[in-house]
Amino acid sequence: MKLLVAFFLMASFLFGGVDLNTASKEELMKINGIGEAKAQAIIDYREKQPFQSVDELEKVKGFGKKNAEKIRNQVSVENNTENSVGN
Repeated sequence: MKLLVAFFLMASFLFGGVDLNTASKEELMKINGIGEAKAQAIIDYREKQPFQSVDELEKVKGFGKKNAEKIRNQVSVENNTENSVGN
């Protein structure tokens, strides 16, 4: 099981990073600079309003511009067409 999780984490890093809208707390905590509190803050934020861009990370409690820039290349926000009008 751990090997499978490691595989998916590596794949996500290679192909755009961890998706801020779908990553588990454990996946978020694998990112250097994100501990339990910041991971939970990301989850709390996205439950109220899904991320539209990585730039919104600066609005999450505990993050600022510097913190967001440090992890920018490790995270992503995938387009969610399910919530688009007409789909």
